[in-house]
Amino acid sequence: MTKLNRRSRGIATVQDVARAAGVSAMTVSRVVNGATNVRESTRSAVRHAIEALNYSPNSAARSLAAGSAVQIGLLYSNPSAAYLSQFLIGALAAARRAGCHLVLELCEGETPAEQAEATRQFAATNVGGVILPPPLSESGAVRDELEAAGIPWVSVAMGLPPEGCLNVRIDDFGASEAMTRHLLDLGHRRIGFIRGNPNQSASDERFRGFASALDQAGIDPAAAPVEQGYFTFRSGIAAAERLLERPEPPTAIFASNDDMAAAAVGVAHRKGLHVPQDLSVVGFDDTSLATTVWPELTTVRQPIAPMAVAALNLLLARIRADRLPEAEALQEQVLKHKLVVRGSSGPPLA
Repeated sequence: MTKLNRRSRGIATVQDVARAAGVSAMTVSRVVNGATNVRESTRSAVRHAIEALNYSPNSAARSLAAGSAVQIGLLYSNPSAAYLSQFLIGALAAARRAGCHLVLELCEGETPAEQAEATRQFAATNVGGVILPPPLSESGAVRDELEAAGIPWVSVAMGLPPEGCLNVRIDDFGASEAMTRHLLDLGHRRIGFIRGNPNQSASDERFRGFASALDQAGIDPAAAPVEQGYFTFRSGIAAAERLLERPEPPTAIFASNDDMAAAAVGVAHRKGLHVPQDLSVVGFDDTSLATTVWPELTTVRQPIAPMAVAALNLLLARIRADRLPEAEALQEQVLKHKLVVRGSSGPPLA
């Protein structure tokens, strides 16, 4: 999709003003909000740029400066209901504590054009900033529309964020490497892997961690049984069936999220396999689904609700950057993960 020209849409952003005045966006914000610690020559240059560009400050920044409530948008399209429910719990709690309103919007479009149109309509609802959980955090069309509208945003679980953007994630590579080592330490050497959706960079990071652990153990990653999944339960069923129908099926399956791991457990049961005696199955995320299936899943605990809290707080810090000069340095937060061992993993049969 071709990025829309901001001038053609009549919308100038704080970044446009900063470039025209030769100052930082934080300085523009200080001038707009009447801060006294700005040189008069700088203030004059900023005001001239504001007038020339017909700039209108972000409504969220004005609301925060006035001490009134601000609307924060959350645009979502996650296929995992378990992941999304935990994320919303964290976001709603953080919004309540911060005294802001959280506006939820489902983006059902799958093409860049559909996502761009949904974002354009959402931006018109006067949200002051937007949280983008996966997979929309990876959508260039969504980010371009928010940039064009001058609305700050924060991505969640993006493995390779653009330079200068706000992002909250865990170390997907390290977490996947640790989970694979757990299976190797149990004695597994033929470990199947179900990849996540290829449109999310976290999927690649998890596969890289898996391959790295195999390589360190002297196992050729290229020879490992790997199947493509899409972070959905249904895709996990199809991938697990393909893995277990191989001439030499794996003794363990590492799925890139809990939905697909739960699907693999179901496939194993249907084939008369006992988990973990005949087949170990492990997942990623530690959603509520991990403790709903039997046996309960060994998985990587990703702090989903705390990630939502961190995302909202980072976004608010960016919006009120005139009050918190250090907020510009807050580009990314990497939260800690934890390996949670439960009943679905064990040593392979001799």
